[in-house]
Amino acid sequence: MDDNKLYDLREYNDLYQKDISKIIGVKQQTYSMWERGIKIIPLKHLNTLCNYYKVSMDYVVGLTNNKYFESSNKTLDKKLIGKNIKSIRRKNNLTIRDLADFLNTTPSTISYYENGKTLILTAFAYQLCKNYKLSVDELCNRK
Repeated sequence: MDDNKLYDLREYNDLYQKDISKIIGVKQQTYSMWERGIKIIPLKHLNTLCNYYKVSMDYVVGLTNNKYFESSNKTLDKKLIGKNIKSIRRKNNLTIRDLADFLNTTPSTISYYENGKTLILTAFAYQLCKNYKLSVDELCNRK
């Protein structure tokens, strides 16, 4: 994932970390850790940032250089994302265990994602999309 994009977008928009942290509703220290790559930004906050900057998630995570993007769906729906994960898994003839092994997690975690009980981790969404040549924006029903 491309951590510098968070910094670049903030600087391009002439904002401080405290400004962005206020916009997305987190502490400045938390945002700073995301921007410096110490921690990975959760998908819901990534979505909020992308909506604010009008850029694609794919751009921010480094899957494309196509920066600008007008989302037709501004909110994330765990159930729809779960259906998309299940569809990707089935399309690639993977079992829940296969996908869990690939993402280095448990089958129950994959089941929670697919059933819309939990929002997939950004790192897992990135791995899934990068490996299977998919779009994070499409996975999250942003377009």
